[in-house]
Amino acid sequence: MNELELVINEVKKAVVGKDEHIKKILACILARGHVLLEDIPGVGKTNLTLALSKALSLDFHRMQFTSDVLPGDVTGFIIYNQKTNDFEYKEGPIMCNLFLADEINRTSPKTQSALLEVMEEGRTTVDGITYQLPQPFTVLATQNPYGSAGTQLLPDSQLDHFMVRLTMGYPSLEDEIEILKRKSQENPLDIIRSVCKPQDIIELQKQVDQVYVDDKIYDYIVRIIHKTRDHELIQQGASPRTSISLLKMVKAIAYMDHRNYVIPDDIKKVIYDVLSHRLILTYDAKVKDVVIQDVIKSILKEVKEPKIKI
Repeated sequence: MNELELVINEVKKAVVGKDEHIKKILACILARGHVLLEDIPGVGKTNLTLALSKALSLDFHRMQFTSDVLPGDVTGFIIYNQKTNDFEYKEGPIMCNLFLADEINRTSPKTQSALLEVMEEGRTTVDGITYQLPQPFTVLATQNPYGSAGTQLLPDSQLDHFMVRLTMGYPSLEDEIEILKRKSQENPLDIIRSVCKPQDIIELQKQVDQVYVDDKIYDYIVRIIHKTRDHELIQQGASPRTSISLLKMVKAIAYMDHRNYVIPDDIKKVIYDVLSHRLILTYDAKVKDVVIQDVIKSILKEVKEPKIKI
């Protein structure tokens, strides 16, 4: 059993019935991306993040976003130290390996935008001085899809910085019974072992970079993305950043499936997670109650799947 399988097994001690979500979030970390978890309260979003941070031995910080949170509360600030007679940087909670931005849509656009440089560049600038973030670094943000009171919708530029958007959903009847049993005995988070170190993750990320991608796969990815830009039901298609995100995710998925090369099925496994939050449907599509998943499915049918010799 390799390191990644050990990590997944440890996380499963605290997260029941969400194996695919665990795998995709771990793949996103290996792809150096960021995750948006959009779901109703109480389905285990925070629990999953805590479990991952423990199994991966990551420095973890959680911040509850509210309307009064300022950019400096996230990135840190400069203060005067009377003892040293100098100004010094006080780190914000963003200085960690895994940052949980809880209910990110409840804070102001100004504070949301403070995360843009952090998510894109892996660094933050305070009073003109740039500070590098620890590596590996991943932002895992949550937001509730229903109830807009007191919320600020994430702008397209912010959404585009999340490699994937995932929805956990309700547990099945059997899984919820198992959750109750585990919670009645002890806190499952207390029994999670650390089976991986940050340096191990960095090495795994380098190995993911080396996963082979055939020219036909490159062509397949770009044709799918281009199809979103001239589709009759899509008002705003996917950006080139989407192509890059999709490529990185499929390489990570292939690696986790014990392959050093990408196949078309890898794309199908993550295409909805990578595309769904980046596309804007036309007014007519919304009136007809067309959902983005159906549009993506139609695009996959229209774009010819390449034949890859294994």
